[in-house]
Amino acid sequence: MKAAKMVAWICLIAMTAGLINAFVNGDFFIDGGALFENPWGVMSIIDLYVGFALFSIWIVYREKTRWKMIIWVVTMMIFGFLTGSIYVLKALYESKGDWQVALHGLNRGANNGKT
Repeated sequence: MKAAKMVAWICLIAMTAGLINAFVNGDFFIDGGALFENPWGVMSIIDLYVGFALFSIWIVYREKTRWKMIIWVVTMMIFGFLTGSIYVLKALYESKGDWQVALHGLNRGANNGKT
């Protein structure tokens, strides 16, 4: 569990540093436009949003409250794996060392894992 938390913290720090660098040194519209002109840039965006969607399935599975699901998924689609890193940290810390809780959420036992 300690190693997972460390990896999640490193990911969160890397995402934060990368986003700060991009906002300070880049132009979202110019750089984004260049990305969409390149077939591999388009493929990278497709790959990224497939990852967001698959990660969001886990969020929906873990969260019991609909409004929390919506907030987490929307922020995942906007902020990407910055949100994913925060969500993993949330799951790890609320689990108190129990991997079943980390993976399945606090309320999964109440409905025997049925969604």
